[in-house]
Amino acid sequence: MRRIPFHHESRQISDSTPLALLLALAGGFLDAYTFISRGGVFANAQTGNIVLVGISAAGRDFHRMFLYLIPIVAFAAGVFITEFIKKYFKAARAIHWRQITILIECVIIIPVAFFPQSFDMAANILVSFVCAFQVDSFRKWHGHAFATTMCTGNLRTGTELLASAIQNKDRSLFIRGLVYYSIIIVFMLGAAAGCLLTINLSYKAILFSLIPLCSAFILMFLRDMPSAD
Repeated sequence: MRRIPFHHESRQISDSTPLALLLALAGGFLDAYTFISRGGVFANAQTGNIVLVGISAAGRDFHRMFLYLIPIVAFAAGVFITEFIKKYFKAARAIHWRQITILIECVIIIPVAFFPQSFDMAANILVSFVCAFQVDSFRKWHGHAFATTMCTGNLRTGTELLASAIQNKDRSLFIRGLVYYSIIIVFMLGAAAGCLLTINLSYKAILFSLIPLCSAFILMFLRDMPSAD
C-alpha cells in the first residue's frame, strides 16, 4: 500500500483541520437546535428526515410527513444554489466563493432567532437551506472526503483509516483516522451546546452558531486562497 503523508501543506484553508472543527461545531449545534425547538426536524441529517417521512407515511400522518419533507426539499435547493455560487464566483480574488456561502448562512440564520413557534416550518426551511451550503461547499479535509454536517461518512472513513493503520503499521493513517474521530466528537459537542442553549434560551439560541461560523469566515482570510477548487 502506498504511504500517503499526513503532514502535507494544504493548498487551501478550506480543507484545513481548524476550519473542519469549527464547521462541525456549527453543524452539530444547528441539528440540535431545530430538533429541540422546531418540531423534531433535523437541519442537517436529511437521512433522519427521510426515515421520518417514511414512518409518517406508513402511519398515514400526512401532516407530519409534509413537515419532514419540506426541509429535504429546502436542503436540495441549497445544494442547487451552491453549485451556481461556485460557478460564478470561483474566480473571485477578494473573497473565496466558500466564504460567500458561509456569509449567506450567517445572514439567513439571524432572522430565524426571532421566528415564533408559528413559523417553525419557515425556520426549518431556512436552516436546512443554508446547511446545504455548508455541506456542499466543504467536502474535503487535507484532500480527503469528509462532512461537517453529518457523521456517518466520517465514522466509516475514520474507522477504515484506523484499521488500515493497524494492518500496515502506518502512523500517518492512524493520525488521520483520529482526526476524523475528533471531528465527530466536536460535532457531538456542538449538539450538546445546541441542546443546553436551546433549552435555556429557546429560539434565540441559534445566534450562538454564528460564533464558529464567523470564526470560519475570518479564518479563511489567513492564508493565500487558491483559486478554483
